[in-house]
Amino acid sequence: MPNEILRLPKVIALIGMSRSWLYAEVATGRFPTPVKLGTRAIGWRRSDVEAWLTSRSSTGDA
Repeated sequence: MPNEILRLPKVIALIGMSRSWLYAEVATGRFPTPVKLGTRAIGWRRSDVEAWLTSRSSTGDA
């Protein structure tokens, strides 16, 4: 599914980092911004997270 929305636990499992690290990176613009799903719900596009992971592995920042 190219437009699948991933919730926080799945994103954390995929990237292998903590929640606080993730939000700090979003705040500085170094991680994709989440999509607002509702009043109190957010998620990340799978394609954005996978593109970020690919860019990290190609630059050696993993």
